[in-house]
Amino acid sequence: MEEKMTDKIVSMIDERRYTELREQADGMNPADLAEIFEELPIGYYAKLYRILPKELAAETFSLMEPELQKELIDSFTDKELSDVLSEMYVDDTVDMIEEMPAVVVKRILRASTAETRNEINELLRYPKNSAGTIMTTEYVRFRKNMTVAQALEHIRKVAIDKETVYTCYVTDEDRHLIGLVTAKKLLISPLDSPLEDIMEDNVISVLTTADREEVAQMFDKYGFIAIPVVDNETRLVGIVTFDDAIDVMQEETEEDFAKMAAVTPTGEPYIKTSAVRLWKARIPWLLILMISATFTGAIISSFEAKLAACVCLTAFIPMLMDTGGNAGSQSSVTIIRGLSLGEITFKDVFRVLFKEFSVSLMCGAVLSVVAFGKIILIDRMAFGNTAITPWIALVVSLTLFITVICSKLIGGALPILAKRMGFDPAVTASPIITTIVDAISLLVYFSVSTLILNI
Repeated sequence: MEEKMTDKIVSMIDERRYTELREQADGMNPADLAEIFEELPIGYYAKLYRILPKELAAETFSLMEPELQKELIDSFTDKELSDVLSEMYVDDTVDMIEEMPAVVVKRILRASTAETRNEINELLRYPKNSAGTIMTTEYVRFRKNMTVAQALEHIRKVAIDKETVYTCYVTDEDRHLIGLVTAKKLLISPLDSPLEDIMEDNVISVLTTADREEVAQMFDKYGFIAIPVVDNETRLVGIVTFDDAIDVMQEETEEDFAKMAAVTPTGEPYIKTSAVRLWKARIPWLLILMISATFTGAIISSFEAKLAACVCLTAFIPMLMDTGGNAGSQSSVTIIRGLSLGEITFKDVFRVLFKEFSVSLMCGAVLSVVAFGKIILIDRMAFGNTAITPWIALVVSLTLFITVICSKLIGGALPILAKRMGFDPAVTASPIITTIVDAISLLVYFSVSTLILNI
């Protein structure tokens, strides 16, 4: 459907049916228009953009990918760029600037008003991944001595330039946050009521330096559509809106998935990421994991004599290592999710370990019994491998049982400890845990073999 619409737009531009195209585009959603731009040939970007109504064009521009935005900026006159920036919210402008080359950034700042430049520079000063970097300074603020009638009149005057008017904030003369009032509350309250009488004074706010992921989690916890951001002196400096929180959640989720798969996040769609950049994102982890395999190789080498005495033990090494790695990954993924959602903290570490131990006992018991039956019925009887005795089946089953317990305890504890030490828990997921579990499973395997088989 999108391709048909794209072809239709190209035809309308080629045939100079600009009025018809403008009327059709005027009823479209900016997000849909941004996707259509992605499908257009480069030469048609500026042509379509200039046909769109000014406000719709600016909103569509803010939803485009950085590469497309850069293409359009390069085709804009200084006046056109200034018009676009005047229609965009400051936080969207900051997001765009962070993705642009220095030359483009200079041009954007040059085309901005002095007031906008000051706001942009202020937002860029906040620590990376803090609430200050995702907040917007375009919100509705009331003075505490206003009445409902004055507040409604103030909204009418400033609403067009504000990102949201559904939740408004009340401050004193020094901009200290003292309350909030919703648009619904204003509409149902008597016009002569002072805001101090109808506002909520128990306001949940965050500091500018708060971690943006924690701020995003607050939207899920409290069901807010916006959260006020204050400085160290509780002065209101901005708000974080629900759409910004969703963006943060999506970015953090994508980043966690990448790290759990032993890939450095690139922050770009796969199709638009160059092969060289994908190589750079993957090769460091592959090198680390390859080198870490030296430990498992060293363990196997040190038990060569035992393996030579009972060669059939070698056949079960992959199963033991894979099962241990999978068991550890299951636990780590579950715990990382709990940490991300704020359901698990460091004080829960012993509860987590007890629960994972309980689960590991049940999983280990089932897996070891099934493994014993599989080894006897299939490996020995079906395949006729008489070298596999019940004692070897017992060694493998017992090793599997112990390995699953160790794996789940490690998978449950490592992410919590990593979080406690200030590291990203996702980094401890599959790659690192699998490497540790591989080494442990081999040590347990050869130790149990020595004990039971006397080799």
